[in-house]
Amino acid sequence: MASSYYKLDISIRNQTGAKESKIARKKGLVPGVLYYSGEKATSISIEKSILLRAMNSGQRIFEIDQDGESQYTMLKQVQYHPVTDEVIHVDLMRVRRSEKMTISVPIVLVGEAVGVKEGGVLSQSLTQVEISCYPTDVPEQIDLVIDDLEINGALSVSDIDTGSEDIDLISDSSLKVASITTPVSEEVADEEVEKDEDSDGKDRPGEKSDESSNDSSDEKTEN
Repeated sequence: MASSYYKLDISIRNQTGAKESKIARKKGLVPGVLYYSGEKATSISIEKSILLRAMNSGQRIFEIDQDGESQYTMLKQVQYHPVTDEVIHVDLMRVRRSEKMTISVPIVLVGEAVGVKEGGVLSQSLTQVEISCYPTDVPEQIDLVIDDLEINGALSVSDIDTGSEDIDLISDSSLKVASITTPVSEEVADEEVEKDEDSDGKDRPGEKSDESSNDSSDEKTEN
């Protein structure tokens, strides 16, 4: 659990619009909007370098200073330039420390699966899980232990242990998270062996058994 949060220094934007946003970007700022349930949205700007460091910090909740008080926010939406992939706009959502929130966090597979040791191939089909918790309890990641996972076995959301009674899983419990399958090369080899065994058990067209051939030759000799 995060005990401290990355601090975002935000500035209030009194002038809004496409022209003003473009001017802000030239100054190294990212325009944005701060939302909070039941209150009017506030236009803000954040220094681009600070925002990028916050986004790369691995945290999901950020601390801001608003009207002299510390508040907590989460990234609601980030807009990127279609060509350069640079961040051009960001939406923040304020959250209350006393109210649970819904957020997605990464799933990290922990351990070495038995099936992998036996030659199986591990695949992860779900990389994030949706949870409900207080802003102060948001984990950087959710671990899923895979040590006992065998070949042709799978683990789902229901197998995840959040490690806290205050963290509830919201994602569908039946969603598959990870599985181990037999290598394709081995499956092909097994199929070829089965085909060979089937063909060995049948006489090839035009061939006769040695016994029938011998019987035929004996009859001709007697005649």
